[in-house]
Amino acid sequence: MTTPRPVDSTRDERGASAVEYALLAALSAAGLFTAMSTLGTRIIPLYDLVF
Repeated sequence: MTTPRPVDSTRDERGASAVEYALLAALSAAGLFTAMSTLGTRIIPLYDLVF
């Protein structure tokens, strides 16, 4: 019978954090791009009315 190995609670999780931050940044960038492109096409005609 083998004895179970102790759980290594000191694993380095910096790589996982970097991936999570990269996904968050990519999602934020996609949201900003979508919002800016949508609002940009709606705001341009307003400038034509003013100027």
